[in-house]
Amino acid sequence: MSGRLDYGYRLLATGLNFVVFGCGALVFRLLILPLLLVLPGDPLRRRQRARRANARLFRFFVAFMVLTRVMNLRIQGRERLGRPGQLIIANHPSLIDVVVLIGLVPDANCVVKQGLWQNPYLKRQIQAAGYISNNGSAEMLDDAADALREGQTLIIFPEGTRTTPGEPPRFHRGAAAIALRGARCITPVTIRVVPSTLTKATPWYRIPARRFDFQLEVGADIDPTTFAGRPLPLASRELNDQLHQLYLKETGNHD
Repeated sequence: MSGRLDYGYRLLATGLNFVVFGCGALVFRLLILPLLLVLPGDPLRRRQRARRANARLFRFFVAFMVLTRVMNLRIQGRERLGRPGQLIIANHPSLIDVVVLIGLVPDANCVVKQGLWQNPYLKRQIQAAGYISNNGSAEMLDDAADALREGQTLIIFPEGTRTTPGEPPRFHRGAAAIALRGARCITPVTIRVVPSTLTKATPWYRIPARRFDFQLEVGADIDPTTFAGRPLPLASRELNDQLHQLYLKETGNHD
């Protein structure tokens, strides 16, 4: 009986979290964002305000998930996130990976999937923050590399979408190419969600049998100058292979 009550509570709490996130995003879009954009300051200052406001909204949402006992949260190494010119690379097992990472790095830029630019709740705040659309174009690669060279911190998910449950991560080579063209350091972040939930193949109401653990671990930096002197296509392939093997090991998946 206690197990059923716990499951029922978490199902209701999960639904409540989605409602809170949607309402919060709507209030942000209609009330907070317009105010931020009319405050004095140049475009850079307005972009910074939008990014920090996004991060606060996401931190509130993550804290609400923990408060309502939908998930447990463990972060290791967060003090090494947010450095100038840092490319943060992460795997993507769940829906909330982006939310947690942006909440941890308030001034970060982020490569976000093209579909979010059409999302009525998030479109305006994505645009105001100057995030980069992952549309697969050469312009996207240039914009991301330019952001790193300017000293911005950039978050990217090389898979481009959430990992299919039971399959190893598949990284596109674009992240490696961006890193080698502009990053001062490459920092891999491993995300583990146990039990698996909020995946690409699972609707929100199909919750696990117990509260899930969201674990984020910041790994050792990779120096992009290690690949200097090689042709960019070859260096990108080598870096992508290194990252792929690293995440296969860290997530316990195998080809």
